[in-house]
Amino acid sequence: MSTALGALAAAAALALSVPNSAYAAQGLLVINGAAHEDPSGCYPVDRFPSSVANYTDAIAEVHSGPNCTGQVEWLVYPGETYFTETAQSVFVL
Repeated sequence: MSTALGALAAAAALALSVPNSAYAAQGLLVINGAAHEDPSGCYPVDRFPSSVANYTDAIAEVHSGPNCTGQVEWLVYPGETYFTETAQSVFVL
């Protein structure tokens, strides 16, 4: 019984000590020629026309508003490039 409780306590301690790690895509997200390695989160689009090249293992959402607000204009799947004249930000899922 004490062995089972010790194992349970160790498992609980391990579960609590491992933080909820934020997922980061593996690879490169290239926005207007600027490469972002292993991207995660929101990135601004600062000039027009713009290109978003996704060389990661995740989907990139192209947003119509700044700070990844507004409508999702396009989903850029791994290996794809998207050209836009209206997007203001990109979020990597």
